[in-house]
Amino acid sequence: MAIVLDGKTLAQDTLVQLKQSVAQLYSDSDQTFIPRLAVVLVGDDPASHLYVKNKQRHAKEIGIDTVCHRVDAMITQEELIAFIETLNDDKDIHGILVQLPVPKHIDAQRVIRAIRPDKDVDGLHPHNVGLLAWGNPTFIAATPQGVMRLLEFADCPFEGARAVVVGRSILVGLPMTLLLGAHNATVTLCHSYTSNLPEIIAQADIVVTAVGQPEIIQGHWIKQGAYVIDVGISRQPNGHLIGDVAFEEASTHAQVITSVIGGVGPMTVACMLENTVKAATAFYEKL
Repeated sequence: MAIVLDGKTLAQDTLVQLKQSVAQLYSDSDQTFIPRLAVVLVGDDPASHLYVKNKQRHAKEIGIDTVCHRVDAMITQEELIAFIETLNDDKDIHGILVQLPVPKHIDAQRVIRAIRPDKDVDGLHPHNVGLLAWGNPTFIAATPQGVMRLLEFADCPFEGARAVVVGRSILVGLPMTLLLGAHNATVTLCHSYTSNLPEIIAQADIVVTAVGQPEIIQGHWIKQGAYVIDVGISRQPNGHLIGDVAFEEASTHAQVITSVIGGVGPMTVACMLENTVKAATAFYEKL
């Protein structure tokens, strides 16, 4: 059976280190400087409210002050961007996070582009993605960064490995491909138009999937000894959460695997907060 990676423990270790970094900033500034994160929550999606609450709780644990701006779901594109620009100009705000998804009438890409790159703690602004592509990243997208930390923790042999990323979103798939390539893996990026997906998966030493379709990756596709990271989450009618990978069967093939609960999610939050501390530190050093 595969080793199930414990994202909660690894995230907690990261948070302990971040708490020390925040405390050092506070001490160096004669107790006047506190990292501050602005979270923009558009609408009343229950899952988004839960995610934001979780992020705020962990931010408070390590000494980051969070300001959550709850915005009406009917806000216009122009009004939302204008509000983000006020946060860009606020010298007391060091990081900005717009909780995704946003309502359908809002263009998420335009919203992301409106965030100042040096406050983009989700690492999704084209400027930051471009720096990642150049191999000189400032802020790395939180979920792919968390995935890499999990693989590194598991001593995954990247160099020369065949890696498959399923899903090509800017949130996960594209930056994930860049990160794996930067670690000298040979990467295949799959998506909804990919043919012969089972055959491609069967050759992969590393599989990272972020589609959000329950058990789209069947367990017997997985190569013996592969490292499998499941980012996708689907909520069933009975409330149960299911990943992209058929976990039970895949566990009999993989060497290392993540579960839906306690896998990538905690590391995503930890890496976003790490970006926030990094942004605040850069701001403080310019004072």
